[in-house]
Amino acid sequence: MNVTECLKTRRSIRRFKADPVDHSIIDSVVSSASYSPSWKNTQITRYIAVETPSLLSEIAEECVPDFNAKIIRQAPLLMAVTFVKGRCGYERDGSFSTKKGDRWRMFDAGISCQSFCLSAWDHGLGTVIMGIFDEDRISGLLGIPEDQELAALIAVGYPDINPGAPAKKAVKELLQYR
Repeated sequence: MNVTECLKTRRSIRRFKADPVDHSIIDSVVSSASYSPSWKNTQITRYIAVETPSLLSEIAEECVPDFNAKIIRQAPLLMAVTFVKGRCGYERDGSFSTKKGDRWRMFDAGISCQSFCLSAWDHGLGTVIMGIFDEDRISGLLGIPEDQELAALIAVGYPDINPGAPAKKAVKELLQYR
């Protein structure tokens, strides 16, 4: 699959088959995602693969709204994406490099999430990125270190649906030349 095909065919998948995802595939997906660009090559994104049924159930029942809980309950794997704090957006002296301050870290985590999802799709896996969750509770459940912050959750598994492409805006709405 080439990049354009991957971009145009990847969908947010919200229903998964019960089949487990082999660790070697997840290793390969994370390896590919590690090539994502980052602020001054700080490579701040980290991944925690959650596959223990009781932990998935606790996250679904206590840490996310119902619409995300429904997804997590039947996904064989949930990827918690974190980033290392205090490295991205800074100069060596500790000052911010731009007006965006430390917001670059979410940009870098976002790039990594997209790379993860595209690589997963290339391996036949569906994904959906979720951003509404109880960050403190999940961080405690997963033992996320103090120097990291939870950026996103990604449900991962073999798709049990094949949704069509949503409507996209025309290039003339998205692009300006000056």
